[in-house]
Amino acid sequence: MSETILKVANVSKRFGGLQALSDVGIEIKRGQVYGLIGPNGAGKTTFFNVLTGLYTPDSGSFELAGKPYTPTAVHEVAKAGIARTFQNIRLFAEMTALENVMVGRHVRTHSGLIGAVFRTPGFKKEEAEITARARELLEYVGISKFADYKSRTLSYGDQRRLEIARALATDPQLIALDEPAAGMNATEKVLLRELIDRIRKDNRTILLIEHDVKLVMGLCDRVTVLDYGKQLSSGTPAEVQNDPKVIEAYLGTGGS
Repeated sequence: MSETILKVANVSKRFGGLQALSDVGIEIKRGQVYGLIGPNGAGKTTFFNVLTGLYTPDSGSFELAGKPYTPTAVHEVAKAGIARTFQNIRLFAEMTALENVMVGRHVRTHSGLIGAVFRTPGFKKEEAEITARARELLEYVGISKFADYKSRTLSYGDQRRLEIARALATDPQLIALDEPAAGMNATEKVLLRELIDRIRKDNRTILLIEHDVKLVMGLCDRVTVLDYGKQLSSGTPAEVQNDPKVIEAYLGTGGS
């Protein structure tokens, strides 16, 4: 049986009078692509933000690779082994593509401030390794030819790929993708799907929030559907697609 990478149970979050999440839980195995879908306002992004330290949950338990995990701050989450992208691209616009990926890699560095100030041999060696790894990741996501371009000059689809490369640079146990296909054209979506499939085949684990239900159902091993902050359905794509509660949430009852 595959190792459980992420186990989340009974997560709740309230904003004033709005109950954004109510007892939500998921379990993701190593190498899975796990989809999180639901109508607008279902609580998907709130769940992502709780998981990655942007919001503090009111209740809930978290385990990452079998160890208790508390998502209290974004930088601690990255160190723990969860990397994420954002629905609205958050690159360093004036940095090159290579530099953006190097920033992600610095989460795993050891030289510290003294090494950086005095440019010790250990620091120089580590910087060379970071640069080499960043170039490898740009090649991996298919944009190595843009290594020295400022990130703001890249096409929308290539900026999305760059965000994924930067997330991978942290050597995550879980990569969380927030609406990666948003704003993409049909060709870019095909390339994105191929990249996510490649990441999965390399035994990496992905949590995917996505409005494109066709993309989710074609990619994911398991899917959870949220509706008004509650867990509506979980299972394989086929099971979820045929669940009457899911059909009603997306299509309505058709009644008066």
